[in-house]
Amino acid sequence: MLLMVSCTKPYAPKITTTVTNYLVVEGVINIGSNDSTAIKLSRTVPIESAAGIVPEHGATVTIQDNQNQTYSLTETTTGLYVTGELNLDSTRQYRLNVTTADGKNYVSDYIAPEVNPPIDSIGYTIENNGLQIYVNTHNPKNTTHYYRWDYTETWHFHANYESDWVTNGSAMVPRTPSQNIYYCFTNDISNDIILGSSAKLAQDVIYQQPIIFIVATSEKLETRYSILLKQYALNTAGYNYFTELRENTEQLGSIFDPQPVTGLTGNMHCTTNPTIPVIGYITAGVVQQKRIFIDNMQLPKYFTPIYPFTCEQDTAFYSDPKPPHDNEVLPYLIESPANIESQALYMQGATFPYAFLFTDRDCADCTIRGTTIQPSFWISNQYGL
Repeated sequence: MLLMVSCTKPYAPKITTTVTNYLVVEGVINIGSNDSTAIKLSRTVPIESAAGIVPEHGATVTIQDNQNQTYSLTETTTGLYVTGELNLDSTRQYRLNVTTADGKNYVSDYIAPEVNPPIDSIGYTIENNGLQIYVNTHNPKNTTHYYRWDYTETWHFHANYESDWVTNGSAMVPRTPSQNIYYCFTNDISNDIILGSSAKLAQDVIYQQPIIFIVATSEKLETRYSILLKQYALNTAGYNYFTELRENTEQLGSIFDPQPVTGLTGNMHCTTNPTIPVIGYITAGVVQQKRIFIDNMQLPKYFTPIYPFTCEQDTAFYSDPKPPHDNEVLPYLIESPANIESQALYMQGATFPYAFLFTDRDCADCTIRGTTIQPSFWISNQYGL
């Protein structure tokens, strides 16, 4: 045992700095009329770099079919190129054409749209002190076999304390409904590569494919949670590409994981200089999607969220240093001129507070982590949430 301990020591490998700056192409050509097509362009960075995603701005992006029809995409935000619902001919083949601001041209192989069956259902099970969300789908023609999913989460949550008062610059006044900062909405997108295959099964059936696991203490499940799941069909080459990509990015945490794959090859190519690597695999087909809502009332009682900040209250603005007994005090939260959340204390029968309890903004203002604007797709439940 002493020998084993003595052999363990930190190791800082020498990383050879190389100039990469390769183009990364992400997206799906949606030939259907149920959603837009969005292509994301970015650049790789050295492994030792502290920089995050580097979007590729100012490119010209088009979709071309094998009958010389062209469809243009518009850059809506830096590095994101979008076109509306296309409703394309499923019997044609399509490719992506990208010309970057530096004049280099990149094209994908022509690809035939893959048949993507509808999502049958999204469900969940309670396990391992949390919520496991899964998807079911099948193709009765037994022709798809390879699938990929991503998702957008949206949830309704609230601050630790409710703030009913706000300053107007010279005095404390009750908040109006439009000034609510207790209930908010926020969202997140998937970052993992989620794949499924029925290739080794007699039937093209995906049953309870895991999508995301949410721990019982997550704030996502505090009041109401929704997930919009999108499903994509892949061919064999596309499935193999995303499998290798997942092994390179998500499964390199221990000595038992697969070794990094070198020469990861997609179906994008640089026509200006064929020796320049391009990262990305473009697929085509109808994107299937489905949304579900999960209420906290549907979950076990021990599903109790842990607030992400430590919250305390203190007193301020006392005009009487000896407040009345607790049964004569009515608490309300307000916001002080110093942008500190506060709580007003009333003398019994009084119409204006004589003292305040206050807390940090993190504990009483949900807008620092979300928005009070309800999403257009949100459907309130029987509790109005």
